[in-house]
Amino acid sequence: MSEPTVEDAIALGLTADEYALVCEKLGRAPVQVELAMFSLMWSEHCSYKHSKKLLGTLPTEGEAVFMGPGENAGAVRVSGDLVCAFKVESHNHPSAVEPFQGAATGVGGILRDIFALGARPVAVLDALRFGEPTSERSRYLLDRAVAGIGHYGNSIGVPTIGGDVYFEGPYETNCLVNAMALGLAREEEMIKSAAVGLGNRLVLFGASTGRDGIGGASVLASAEFGEDDADKRPSVQVGDPFEEKKLLECSLELLARGLLVSLQDCGAAGLTSAASEMASKGEVGLEIDLDVVPLREQGMEPFEIMVSESQERMLCVCEPSRVGEVVAVCQKWEVHGTAIGTVIEERVMRILQHGSVAGEMPVEALVDDCPMYPIFPEKPAAPLYPAPEGTLSVEADLHATLIALLASPNLASRLPLFQQYDWIVQSRTVRRPGDADAAVLALPDGSALAASIDCNGRRVACDPYVGAVEAALECAANLACVGAKPLGTTNNLNFGNPERPEVAWQLTEAVRGLGDACRALEAPIVGGNVSLYNQGVDGPIYPTPVVGMVGALPSAEAAGRMGFAHEGDAIALVGWNKTPSLEGSELAKLRGEPLPDGLPGYDLDHEVRVLDVVREAVRSGAVTSAHDIAEGGLLVAIAECCLAGEIGADMDAISADLGFVLHFGERRGGFVLSGPRDVLAALDVPLDLFGTVGGDVLRVGDPGGPEVSWTLTELRGAHAALAPLFP
Repeated sequence: MSEPTVEDAIALGLTADEYALVCEKLGRAPVQVELAMFSLMWSEHCSYKHSKKLLGTLPTEGEAVFMGPGENAGAVRVSGDLVCAFKVESHNHPSAVEPFQGAATGVGGILRDIFALGARPVAVLDALRFGEPTSERSRYLLDRAVAGIGHYGNSIGVPTIGGDVYFEGPYETNCLVNAMALGLAREEEMIKSAAVGLGNRLVLFGASTGRDGIGGASVLASAEFGEDDADKRPSVQVGDPFEEKKLLECSLELLARGLLVSLQDCGAAGLTSAASEMASKGEVGLEIDLDVVPLREQGMEPFEIMVSESQERMLCVCEPSRVGEVVAVCQKWEVHGTAIGTVIEERVMRILQHGSVAGEMPVEALVDDCPMYPIFPEKPAAPLYPAPEGTLSVEADLHATLIALLASPNLASRLPLFQQYDWIVQSRTVRRPGDADAAVLALPDGSALAASIDCNGRRVACDPYVGAVEAALECAANLACVGAKPLGTTNNLNFGNPERPEVAWQLTEAVRGLGDACRALEAPIVGGNVSLYNQGVDGPIYPTPVVGMVGALPSAEAAGRMGFAHEGDAIALVGWNKTPSLEGSELAKLRGEPLPDGLPGYDLDHEVRVLDVVREAVRSGAVTSAHDIAEGGLLVAIAECCLAGEIGADMDAISADLGFVLHFGERRGGFVLSGPRDVLAALDVPLDLFGTVGGDVLRVGDPGGPEVSWTLTELRGAHAALAPLFP
């Protein structure tokens, strides 16, 4: 086979300058396996070469942090010596090409990140973004992605307990599939990934290695999508949840028996990234013999073996005397277990085949010396995104507007979607989808763990800084509504091409907003992912910095609910210190209004104080229900509380001048609480008592005319608008 050229390097995603730098690092031109390995490790997906400096500005330390960025996942202390490992990652481009396998293997990959630390996965949440459901392509992607998530999670026995879904035109070409996983372990059970101990053996265990997924991190995940994206289908991995279940149990038994020195999953870039990152963290080298790697296909070239992204594989380091025991445990769980390499002092990745050196690269060159690129942010002079296509007249009255909002794609009930998932397997789920604003899992000591994931990309497109702040505030608000205090945050930064100034500006401002919000919330970022180049021929996606947050509450039994429950309870609007705005709202979208250039800012000290008050009111049992005001505004939140509790409400009249603004305007930091009137009135935050729970109708007084009312039946019918997508 001829030696690779600069043209081959460019085809693999490297630039001509990067190819020259590879030659300089090696002191010669790379051979095929070396070029393939560099193309992956120097890809955006693996190296974060356009975002690493920005990520360094985020807060990563806090009282609860047990393990911060740099490992397979982050981890926070939850209760006693119990630790929660959690992380969110993306599988966007694979899901746009092959949605079932893309979404399924996205779940498989994030689960491996969790048990690679020694934690047992206990939950999955997902954040999905598609084009409008009027699009046949978007409906297909949604259906198959949801099926893939359900297939993998349900089969492996990990509950899918929450998530969010948004439908917006800019995701039509490039959908987003982000998966977040949580796992539990005792502190002493956790393990890191650094390869250490000269002479120790490198063992590959799990599924055999095939040609699926080759080049996924560089060719598929680190470039814009064009019209020929279907041609990239061979780069999508194929998953097997039953194989992963065996791999999970095998990994945890190996750790429980004390057989491993370190553990790492084979994700993006396969053996290349797993082995080289282990070597880098341990400041050692590795020698790998490809002749003993279990293969699924005959005649695989060295580069194919090293960059294959075949799923359900793990790498571990163990002492030479323990190899037999490690292999025996693998045989027990019916997975391949093979010693394929050795930890060496010389800091190189040496690839052997047929008794000869097939490739040899310095570890530093491969992992640590990837070129970092500055980005040049510039606020766009003209709107990046067209106005959404309006579906609701500005003349629509209060009654018709609420019905239209409840039936709109971004506000309709997600229950038909979540019913595709098993959310109660493992018997920890205390608050399931639709019960509360955050998912809640019971812990062995009677306390609980709560989790939320969120981001409104359209709001971020209006104002990247404020929109990112809102994403973090939304997650913290969801936790407060069940009585949980944030412990830590993970994030997935989904953006377009960072080499374009307008996208660089979005990314820079969003990271700044996320950092400011997480510092104020004392919810440090312990890990995450960056997914760039989510951009097609029609332009970039909405900037979507998905935020996942984990919190703790002292009692699982006291976890809050969102539904009204007690006839005669008072209803209060709590928290808002400024009037909400219709600009950038769901109502503005339904009316076809263009995105505004900016959103009103937040006093983060005030927001934190409100969150503290709401959290304590829920924890103490002083309030009956708690629900944050988000998309759609106050009246939508009231309707959701009615539907969740299957009971009506009477609302006082709102001034005619501010009617639609107060009913449907949006601003984070507001809550709808119900409970005894005297208890609500005593809360030390901005508050307005404006209604009473009861009956089977939602009724709103109208100062300018007759009252307006909706039966629960018509509210429920509108809210079920997505049900036909999941017959």
